[in-house]
Amino acid sequence: MMVTGGGTGGHLFPGIALAEAVQRKLPGSEVLFVGTERLIDQQVLAGRSFQVTAIRSRALKGRGLVGKLLGVLQVPFSIAEAMRLIRGFRPLLVVGVGGYVTGPVVLAARLMGVATAIHEQNSVPGLANRLLGRVVDRVLLSIPASNRYFPANRCVLTGNPVRAELLDRAKASVGAALPPTLLVLGGSQGAHRVNTLVVEALSRVVEELPVGFRVVHQTGAGDEAWVREQYRELGIDAEVAAFFSDMGRLYSEAGLVVSRAGATSLAEMTVFGRPAILIPYPFAADDHQAGNARFLVEGGAALMFREGELDGATLAANVAGLMRESEQRQRMGERARRLARPKATAAIVNELLAMVTSTNNICAR
Repeated sequence: MMVTGGGTGGHLFPGIALAEAVQRKLPGSEVLFVGTERLIDQQVLAGRSFQVTAIRSRALKGRGLVGKLLGVLQVPFSIAEAMRLIRGFRPLLVVGVGGYVTGPVVLAARLMGVATAIHEQNSVPGLANRLLGRVVDRVLLSIPASNRYFPANRCVLTGNPVRAELLDRAKASVGAALPPTLLVLGGSQGAHRVNTLVVEALSRVVEELPVGFRVVHQTGAGDEAWVREQYRELGIDAEVAAFFSDMGRLYSEAGLVVSRAGATSLAEMTVFGRPAILIPYPFAADDHQAGNARFLVEGGAALMFREGELDGATLAANVAGLMRESEQRQRMGERARRLARPKATAAIVNELLAMVTSTNNICAR
């Protein structure tokens, strides 16, 4: 199997979960992950049990005129590069998990007659998946609302894959009381506005926070030093880092999460049953993070605030209020767990295997 996607943790982590699940289910199987040349892809994919490579590709959406022109000119070269990889690796199946690299790889597979599928994590699909949904054999969905963007006869609702190590930690945390720990996440690259809002909010209510309160804050590289210094000056027990790799520990220790609303982060929060205050990224393509957040809000698992309408005072009141109301946080956490799809990875793997066995003789290959 060939898995392709990247550029953000939200695309990489579902692809990793899928690749590793296939290897566990079919020992001896070969998986090649085709990502981008971005640093985050290299960092997150390093040391994995499957093969990793990258092709040259460029984003089209959200770029200026020159950027879009360069992206369009790059497409045929990216497709040709992907076709060379497919000829060499000879996959039975190519699966796209999102990001601009997905387009040329999945399209190349389609042109070469290889079975294809895409997985859409968000409430509103990105440009690559929206176009690919018209030509692939199967579209696997995480959120029910996204089905309106794809042909109904190709859609299967599976949920969003969560890495096995996180699922194991989540099982161990079921039934545990939520500690007075605030986990702050801005996505895999961090979020400066989230960082400033949280620091301002906590500075307003530092005297109201419960005994034992602490913060675990993922800042992104640019804000790590000053955020750490702000917590030191406020006298708040804080663990601050640009990026955390052991997310299982962080979710296990969290009693409330303040976060962007990337689909992968939300899937992880729900399997752990963690209540959340969500601040969708306002410039996400087609405002898809707001749609992602709405799914949890409607399920009673989260509060959502638009970044442009949120200030430190409002965030302070809600963080302090929820921290004081442990029973409310517990109820929200239980509702979050009801929205989780911990078997999403297995559902996707089974669907992909059904695709392959219906069109190929695996033993003969």
